[in-house]
Amino acid sequence: MKFGILLGAALLASAAFTQAAETVVDDPYLRNPGDGSNWPGHGRDSGEQRYSPLAQINTDNVARLGVNWALDLPGERALIGTPLAVDGVIYFTGTYSRTRAVDARSGKVLWEYDPKTIEHAGDRLRIMWETNRGPAYYKGKLIITTVDGRLIALDAKNGKMLWETMTIDPRRAYYITGAPKVFRDKVIIGNGGTEHEAARGYVTAYDVNTGKQAWRFYVVPGNPADGFEDKAQEMAAKTWTGEWWKHGGGGNVWNGITYDAEFNQVLIGTGNGSPWNQKIRSPGGGDNLFLCSIVALDADSGEYKWHYQTTPGETWDYNSSMDIILADIKYGGQPIKALLHAPKNGFFYIINRANGELLSAEKFGKVTWAEKVDLKTGRPVEVKGARYESGEALVWPSPIGAHSWHPMSYNPNTGLVYIPTIEMAGVFNDKGIDPVKWQSPHFSIDPGVHFGTDDVPGNWSKAALIAWDPVNQKKVWEKTLPPNWNPGTMTTAGNLVFEGRADGVFVAYNATTGDELWKINVGSGITAAPITYSVDGKQQVALMVGWGGAALLTGTLAGQHGWKYKVHPRRLITFSLDGKLPMPPSPPPAFAQPIDPPTFKVDDQLAAAGQALYTSTCVQCHGSGVVSGGTAPDLRESPIPTSLEAFKSVVVGGARLANGMPQYRELSDAQLDGLMHYIRKQARASLAKK
Repeated sequence: MKFGILLGAALLASAAFTQAAETVVDDPYLRNPGDGSNWPGHGRDSGEQRYSPLAQINTDNVARLGVNWALDLPGERALIGTPLAVDGVIYFTGTYSRTRAVDARSGKVLWEYDPKTIEHAGDRLRIMWETNRGPAYYKGKLIITTVDGRLIALDAKNGKMLWETMTIDPRRAYYITGAPKVFRDKVIIGNGGTEHEAARGYVTAYDVNTGKQAWRFYVVPGNPADGFEDKAQEMAAKTWTGEWWKHGGGGNVWNGITYDAEFNQVLIGTGNGSPWNQKIRSPGGGDNLFLCSIVALDADSGEYKWHYQTTPGETWDYNSSMDIILADIKYGGQPIKALLHAPKNGFFYIINRANGELLSAEKFGKVTWAEKVDLKTGRPVEVKGARYESGEALVWPSPIGAHSWHPMSYNPNTGLVYIPTIEMAGVFNDKGIDPVKWQSPHFSIDPGVHFGTDDVPGNWSKAALIAWDPVNQKKVWEKTLPPNWNPGTMTTAGNLVFEGRADGVFVAYNATTGDELWKINVGSGITAAPITYSVDGKQQVALMVGWGGAALLTGTLAGQHGWKYKVHPRRLITFSLDGKLPMPPSPPPAFAQPIDPPTFKVDDQLAAAGQALYTSTCVQCHGSGVVSGGTAPDLRESPIPTSLEAFKSVVVGGARLANGMPQYRELSDAQLDGLMHYIRKQARASLAKK
């Protein structure tokens, strides 16, 4: 029997599958998911509000929360996704999209499915994240994505695969980390890869019953000589200059997809340019549509309806792939069908989703690249020099963003949006890069600016949870968070906001005032947003615990919390009122101990060559400055890169392939030697600071 199907046929007899009535999760239900007993979609409802009407747990009694049960997940690493809860069963994806169904009453695993991502990856393993943001549930099917580019439908009752389809060209450096979204018997997904390839972004809708492609929309235009797929591409091409298609253009939709049933449209938040640097991508300037935009597409045909661009001609990785919330608000005294969006660039946008009209845009964090957004034109008023015209600029926010993909939530009772924010500067430098000679990478990293070359200090950023009034566009309250990679939020009718923290503490706040009402240390860094649901009339809160995500490449900034690679358990934990179980034990924070073989003589010239290679091939997992944030082993303390033979067996020979360590067959002994010298140099620099 294949791994990933049913762990045991007898498990089907679980009480979780013997509910009196099975919930039909379809479009009407996802639009209004009832009394809160289920969490059936990524944002609970299709409007992505992450609001639950449950109030059994509230401001008066939340201090009584305790552990209901905890499920250890051996072999898991980064757990960043949002679980789903339907009819007493929790569904979630883990490392490399391993998928489980768990009885919400007991924490018992009902079935497990492994898509064998590493076996399918090939060279894509070089650029693949191990993370996945979660599944979708629709009419008895669980839909998952794999980082190697597949879309897979499973029978939600037993985990058996119903169909799978490849959504990308497997010869290209595309990947998927996002959660699929479902609507009108279709499932839609985008992809990532902008920094690794001459990438042209697109989204594709598939038939949810067969996996057959229904429609596809390209975010940016291709080579005009090949003709345009539609009139939208022809329109967009007028906003580009040079031969942008040779660099792909970008715009990858790796997150941020919302179905708007009231207007039968899909709203996509589009990505940054390929490469980031517009001097290379579109040397004559231009808005470069549809980069960094909200684009509305007809849900049945995929045809373009309207767009609003948040960052015209972007050159900072200020993508708009953050979540898009639908809300009915009063603006200017008039009821508005609005969308709420807080992308990387630091402005909070209110847009009329009937036609794409910008209603308001105000800074919700520290922003220095633009003074404001001109509401008459809808365009940002940029600060001179922010585009690193002279070769270098220090601007806020950084490429991490003032708000990254960690979802915000909206409480219709308080009228507030709860946003995990980051205050972090970015140094943009393209000195020495020739825009004419620059070539797009292929399964390596090169955004057209110098990136990831140095360790990021632990005090380089600040973080906060803010409650934002979208109507008056002002901050109502703010709570300081540990730097800098804190997860998304969830809010309830109990007037509560729940959020985990980078330091491993899970917190409940008063949604109106921001007062901290309850907290618990879960023993490891948290990246996933919580959910809530009820079983047998009892409200539960569930949280995935597993440190991970893109910001872990920031070296000391991410590593300062001590969530060392493979040291701390990964878990699914549920909480309820008067939960009696103790928190399962977890080791204390742990930090790398660099080694320094005295016989190894560092050659600075070799180390310089090694640094360039490390930045293009290794930094994504092992961290900037050779300081691991927790995604992969810290090479400063590893004995492997002190021996050419041992190092070669791993890097060239693929000895750790099963762990997710890619194989680089083409690297020479001289290149490996350069890497070893750079690693030793960084290890000694770290020891010198102690």
